[in-house]
Amino acid sequence: MWAPRMPRTPRRRKRRRLKRKRSSSSTRMSEDVGAGAPSPTAGTWRLVLSDPADGARNMAVDEAILRARAEGLAPPTLRLYRWQPPAVSLGRFQALDERIDAAAIERRGYGLVRRPTGGRAILHADELTYSVVVRETDVTGGESLMASYRELSRGIETGLGYVGVDAALGAEAGAAAEKALPTICFAKTARCDLVAAGRKVVGSAQTRSRGVILQHGSIPLTIDLDDLLAVLPGPRDRPLEERRRRVSEAAVGVSELVGRPVAYAELAGAIRLGFARALGVVLRPGPLLPQEAAWADELVVTKYGAPEWTAKAPPRGDGEG
Repeated sequence: MWAPRMPRTPRRRKRRRLKRKRSSSSTRMSEDVGAGAPSPTAGTWRLVLSDPADGARNMAVDEAILRARAEGLAPPTLRLYRWQPPAVSLGRFQALDERIDAAAIERRGYGLVRRPTGGRAILHADELTYSVVVRETDVTGGESLMASYRELSRGIETGLGYVGVDAALGAEAGAAAEKALPTICFAKTARCDLVAAGRKVVGSAQTRSRGVILQHGSIPLTIDLDDLLAVLPGPRDRPLEERRRRVSEAAVGVSELVGRPVAYAELAGAIRLGFARALGVVLRPGPLLPQEAAWADELVVTKYGAPEWTAKAPPRGDGEG
């Protein structure tokens, strides 16, 4: 039986407004994330949410996206991913020597891979890894190394803020830790890294090809010092406790910073929202292109999964952390 609709009371209207507000503030992983304030870095980017993969596959996919963007096949892309099993990645120009315990890595069932970017070694375990592939013309200051780091890091910085981390680009720091542990990326802060509470929380690196930038980085949720120093012991003439202290003073995970466990899914949602809001872009979830997947398969075999690629670095010395 039809009945006339009762007028809304102020209380009912308030509840509806609150419900709409809560609904609009949430971001579902299957939906576009809308842009924030207008920015010179704007437009629609692809968001690739990858399944966990081994080290060779992860590096191959990053390079395949770089190639696809250079060929004009792929749009600007933000990719979020994990490592399964955990893996140690070496910087492009880093020597594989006794400071990296390949036997311990193998005993643990971990992977070992060389990145296409510079820097020092990272143990990728309980973390979120991001990669951004854009043309230099896609982002503000793209032709400048530090200007592009500053622009792209705004997305990470803003995203970390959503989980309670107050981070900022670091100055050159961590000389004492670097002296004790020159092999480990998180023992030293460079200007392209993000720091919170005086410790490094994001380590990033770039490579470029045909006017296209690949920037990727590690955001640890937690850091297991015993595990880290077992596979990346550094100079063995220094006591273990000193090495532990140096890393603990130089690096920190997101969960420790905020005083509660932060899950991968929570951080992934925050980072994608951070990029949308800080850079003014719309992130549209999408898969790899068939050509990207084919290139990645090829690169796993011919490059990142090949022992000769991992073992031998070009004659340039260690990268910049």
